[in-house]
Amino acid sequence: MTRRLLLIGGGHAHVGVLAALGREPLRDDDGAPWEVTLVSPYERQVYSGMLPGWIAGHYRIEQCVIPLRPLAQRAGVRYVQAHATGLTLAARTVQTDIGETLPFDLVSIDIGPAFDWATLPGAREHAVALRPIEHFIVAWQQLHARLAQAGTVPATIVGGGAGGVEIALAWAHRAQREALPLRLQLVCGRAGPVPTLPPAVGARLRHWLARSEVRLIEDEAAGVHADAVQLAGGEPLPSAGTLAATGAAAVAWPAQAGLAVDARGFIAVDEHLRSTSHPFVFATGDCATMVEHPRPKSGVYAVRAGPPLAFNLRRIAAERAPQRYLPQRRALYLLATGPQHAIGVWGKLVAEGDWVWRWKDWIDRRFMAMYGAEA
Repeated sequence: MTRRLLLIGGGHAHVGVLAALGREPLRDDDGAPWEVTLVSPYERQVYSGMLPGWIAGHYRIEQCVIPLRPLAQRAGVRYVQAHATGLTLAARTVQTDIGETLPFDLVSIDIGPAFDWATLPGAREHAVALRPIEHFIVAWQQLHARLAQAGTVPATIVGGGAGGVEIALAWAHRAQREALPLRLQLVCGRAGPVPTLPPAVGARLRHWLARSEVRLIEDEAAGVHADAVQLAGGEPLPSAGTLAATGAAAVAWPAQAGLAVDARGFIAVDEHLRSTSHPFVFATGDCATMVEHPRPKSGVYAVRAGPPLAFNLRRIAAERAPQRYLPQRRALYLLATGPQHAIGVWGKLVAEGDWVWRWKDWIDRRFMAMYGAEA
């Protein structure tokens, strides 16, 4: 009887799994092939590391996406374009929003996070959210076009993490290139920009925000209205358009299905990237937490998890013990500052320059070329 692997989501790690299956199909211990299905709502995976470069105007969107359907075809993987909406662990089935129920013997989940609407009241009605990225791409273009026709108006980015700061700088650069009278403001929280990185990074980003004429507001956003952002410590901040790049939340259905999760609702996995409660379930990327080795929710770690995930899925399919995976303790961060310039961070080491952007551009293009993205 044919055994079945189901891949839920086309995230960075699953892209690596598809590439590995394209090189060598999944087989059991007797050499018989497994049937593999990918279920994902989008035919492409947007590489988040290049998104600020697209906003700034350095890339076409086609250069920033990995086409999933041809990648799946090359791997002999069936592709189902749908959202997974539920998981029945006892029956080993997944429900989708197109009414299809997908059976499996082994399942891997790489769906990324959801936007945490609860942290920013009014954002659902009045802001463009960073997630899902496919929705963001359409909504940001519409917002940018609308504000371009509105004259000198303020627009607000809420979120002081790397994503919010990079988007603010990229948008400012785009507006300057197009000679638009757009005034941008970044509400970064009282901790300042990128507080999880060394203070020298925050200082350099403050310089670039000032240079890019982005007003920095070190206060918490308490809510979003149609024409303003409510600050926790003061009056409403006028805003003709608001973009929300705040924290991630866990998708609800894994916990509802009975999978073990961490305190925030993310799928709890062990050192093999396997569920701590159900050994036939694997999970990685921003939807999961390695309970013994937690790491930041970052695409850097998701990409690195692809090869060990593929290796352990192959081991389990052949009825062999999975191998322990220990993620790196530190990651290289390359933060785009708007123009073709970037800041590099490795531990406490910080450097910046046009050469850092060229290095980042080379890394990103090489990664995308591995999976069939346009040059």
